[in-house]
Amino acid sequence: MNAWWRWLVGGLFSVSAAWAEPVSLVFVGDVMLDQGPGRVVEQGGDPFVHFASLLQGADLTIGNLELPITTTGVRSSKVYTFRANPRVVPLLGKYFGLLTVANNHSGDFGRAAFVETLEHLEKANIPYLGGGRNARLAHKPWLVEKKGLRLAFLAYNEFKPRSFEATAEDAGIAWSEDDLVMDDLRAVRPHADVVIPIMHWGWEREEMASRRQRSLARKMIDAGADVVVGGHPHVTQDIEYYKGHLIVYSLGNFVFDGFQSENAHWGWALQMDVDKGGMVRWRTVAAHMDGDGVPHRVAGRETPCGERGSSRVGGCINP
Repeated sequence: MNAWWRWLVGGLFSVSAAWAEPVSLVFVGDVMLDQGPGRVVEQGGDPFVHFASLLQGADLTIGNLELPITTTGVRSSKVYTFRANPRVVPLLGKYFGLLTVANNHSGDFGRAAFVETLEHLEKANIPYLGGGRNARLAHKPWLVEKKGLRLAFLAYNEFKPRSFEATAEDAGIAWSEDDLVMDDLRAVRPHADVVIPIMHWGWEREEMASRRQRSLARKMIDAGADVVVGGHPHVTQDIEYYKGHLIVYSLGNFVFDGFQSENAHWGWALQMDVDKGGMVRWRTVAAHMDGDGVPHRVAGRETPCGERGSSRVGGCINP
């Protein structure tokens, strides 16, 4: 173990508490706080209000921040670019214990704007993952102890443009390079009870995971991941078990507007309980986004769910 890992692990886990019950996690997909959702916030609204009890009821809630938070920068030449006003930061801190920035929109306004985003999150004490001021920090896992359970999260993007990948000297995101991902997983595995990589991958609007997604997810589990959670396609994708481990290929959108197709207006919040044996049980809760991109709960809708010891993805009725 190198000096960096000794310092990290020693600092976080020097005192090990006894665990008595599973840790509850909630994952949501893309959170885009520009355009419609941005106007809601500007007018004093809360895009997360209809999911407040679910998001705040978990031991840890994780979301993908699908844009920089900045008032500066130069807009890239991409077809779609987003940025959020810093007024959104208190809302993010209210609902999320961890945000991923490994996605294809973090660099929409350049590296300086991305660093400003990190500074806003740091000042608000909101942990982030999958990006940093250099490649080492972008690939750094986030480790936390909850109820005595040691959790490790990693995050990667593999949807263009790759030009915003972090380098040894430049800020950016963690790119999904297979060998590096497997090295990261194997390095963190001995120091955590549960390891969960969060992926930004797949083709947009495709409701079935690609061959590439399936291959990589299985490699990650073989390298030590307990569960794999993904997003980016703007629609939900299929769910499967591999060697008893859960793979959720895409949670779809969570707070997002601007889509014409109805399936892009639906996403899932993933509720999961984990313990030292990994995933205990899980369910998905439907989120239907209105014209402003604000998600609403839909009672009576059947969405996927399951539990440890089963290789079958079942269906549960949303309350």
